[in-house]
Amino acid sequence: MVDYKIVPNNPIGSCHRQMLAGLCREHEFTVFAVEFDNPCPERIRFVRVPVPTKPLALLFVAFHLVAPVVYWLYRLRTGVRFDLVQMVESNLIFGDLSYAHFCHRAYLRRYWKETGAKGLRGWFRWLDHWLHALMEPWVYRRVKYVVVPSQGLRQELEGAYPLVRGKVKVVPNPVDLDRMRLPEEFDREGFRRDQGVAPGEVVLVFVALGHFDRKGLPLVLQALKGLGDLPVKLWVVGGEADLVQEWRKRVERMDLGERVRFFGMQRDVRPFLWGADAFVFPSFYEVFPLVSLEAAAAGLLLIVTPLHGVEEFMRDGETGFVVERSVEGVSNGIRRFLALTASDKLALGQQAREAVRGYSAKQFVANWREFYRMAKG
Repeated sequence: MVDYKIVPNNPIGSCHRQMLAGLCREHEFTVFAVEFDNPCPERIRFVRVPVPTKPLALLFVAFHLVAPVVYWLYRLRTGVRFDLVQMVESNLIFGDLSYAHFCHRAYLRRYWKETGAKGLRGWFRWLDHWLHALMEPWVYRRVKYVVVPSQGLRQELEGAYPLVRGKVKVVPNPVDLDRMRLPEEFDREGFRRDQGVAPGEVVLVFVALGHFDRKGLPLVLQALKGLGDLPVKLWVVGGEADLVQEWRKRVERMDLGERVRFFGMQRDVRPFLWGADAFVFPSFYEVFPLVSLEAAAAGLLLIVTPLHGVEEFMRDGETGFVVERSVEGVSNGIRRFLALTASDKLALGQQAREAVRGYSAKQFVANWREFYRMAKG
């Protein structure tokens, strides 16, 4: 298995980690990665790939150059032969299986002009997508299998690269329902008070590791601005320090400093989901946003745009609200939410939790078990 970061706070890496933990007693795994939080060191071998992790474009190029060298040196030193080489998207020049969570060609063609970041950060981000898109056709032509987390991404890949038809299998991402459940001992009101929330105020929560432009934060901020004096606050969870600082300045220029609070990267986002009233995520492009499942599993109703993966369980008016990708759309979704009674809000949150029951970690591992059985022949 070849991946950048197999760690709990990485979307793809966390999926790989759960699968490894569930199947390491049945299969032998060797992981080639920059970072690896090994769930079972006695069963899973780790070979570190020593490359810088920022910016992403540099990580992509360096990984392409260094990972194959590390891989073949390991093969020569140990004499081991692998039955399957599994990688992520187009992050490696060889392999049998691509675990894809993005179609970079489709994103650049359809969404980049509207959502791409500006300045040096934006240039590096565009370069990363361009490099991935450059390698995608070559990689997808060579691999035997492509595993994706949603039907929407399967259709998108098949549209962009017809040569993958017949190679693609859908394995939905997992969510730990028990871990996300609101515990009885959690002091919700105390947590909200500690974050400066007054009685009667409504809290929306937006969670993303980064890419705030693509994930719709500008739409949320403009919608919040348009709500006037309504008692609504926004928690923004995620983002590296420099990104958060950049957006804090943006919020101040919009005169929203008292209504928006940034928390940066968190090892555990659950308290922020448990403490909020609704989850808002008007992203322009996702293939299966795990945080949306986690918010639903935490009992929050969702205010989201039509997204791959989410559209497979999301029902407008029953698990939250599906909104247009516009300031007006997000504003309407928030207003629909505010018009609900307390009991209706609770009911929609409970229905959202029920809707994601089929995405358990147990089912995720079972799906991968079946895939490996099929691949083995």
